[in-house]
Amino acid sequence: MMGADMDVNTLILGAGAAGMMCAAHAGPSTLVIDHAKAPGEKIRISGGGRCNFTNLHTDPARFLGQNPHFHKSALSRYTQWDFLDLVDRHKIAWHEKTLGQLFCDDKATQIIEMLRAELLQTGAELWLKTTLTDLAHDGDQYEATLERDGTRHVLRARNLVLATGGKSIPKMGATGLAYDIARKFGHTVTETRPALVPLTFSDKRFADISGVSTPVAACANGTTFEEAMLFTHRGLSGPAVLQVSSYWHEGDSISVNLLPNHDLQSSLRSARTIQGKRNVTTALAEVLPERLVSHLATQLPLQGNVGDLSDKRIDEITDGLRQWTLTPTGSEGYRTAEVTLGGISTDRIDSKTMMSRKVPGLFMIGEAVDVTGWLGGYNFQWAWSSGVAAGRAITART
Repeated sequence: MMGADMDVNTLILGAGAAGMMCAAHAGPSTLVIDHAKAPGEKIRISGGGRCNFTNLHTDPARFLGQNPHFHKSALSRYTQWDFLDLVDRHKIAWHEKTLGQLFCDDKATQIIEMLRAELLQTGAELWLKTTLTDLAHDGDQYEATLERDGTRHVLRARNLVLATGGKSIPKMGATGLAYDIARKFGHTVTETRPALVPLTFSDKRFADISGVSTPVAACANGTTFEEAMLFTHRGLSGPAVLQVSSYWHEGDSISVNLLPNHDLQSSLRSARTIQGKRNVTTALAEVLPERLVSHLATQLPLQGNVGDLSDKRIDEITDGLRQWTLTPTGSEGYRTAEVTLGGISTDRIDSKTMMSRKVPGLFMIGEAVDVTGWLGGYNFQWAWSSGVAAGRAITART
């Protein structure tokens, strides 16, 4: 069926975190569309269903991108404290877990409901189960052809916002649509790859200790994170590994310090005189998971009694546990990646407004852009900050 033509001030593609936040600040005559049945699906599943919605320690240094300065403007003008104020105004109870990570006490859907309420209050409209089938720009306005409930709509908009995210978690409907549209209008896209993603080993070497978790300091290409590491059937996961995956490239090795907060050398030298008849693996099982020690014993010289250890051998054992070098064969890919590293290059985007420097009225926000945060609420904060920056700029040019 053919629907009536429509005119709006702003068309936002994507009803995720960035898109809905932008709509809440873009003013009336704003239409948000999404092909999904419900808005904010990645919000809903995040944080184990409780949404790690920001981080108290948000800082520009905790974001990656080819331009390390681009994201500073948006993050400084709409901060984690601003979003927290919004959460408090909606009476959403929250708590801090570790490392400044903030979560809802109840359900992540509270954040989605809050964003919907905010965008509706400004006069914006939300269309779900809606597909973009064609898009053009005549130098002044955008003309979009939409399919909704079997009806074709031709819509004209002064502003177009790309907020469809990246390629991570395709089962949630993720596509490279924002990249395709950006290229269509003369923007470049940097290399994209999965980030905040488990690393895999083709030989499944850790299958026998799957489920074991331990605190570590993991390092990839000079960047270290001290958090938990989890062994899986496929390889390595846990916060420490997800963090370093953003700095790891295929073919690189990672270094793992299994004892970041324990002076093993002193412990073994002391035990050598006091508990000399104890097996080395028994002594190690007091500071590391027993199953992990059994696994390591097949690769490191952990045989014999503590009393028989020379200083040199104690140093060898300690070095082996503190500088365990591993070379993953790959990652679990976009299927489980929390975010996409890379995206629409920022070199032709205004950092204050998020608007294209090439095409008037074209805005690019959120994960679609080449800005990627650390694990722990940073990527949601980028969605909020970049969405507000674009929304305010749209209001200013109305």
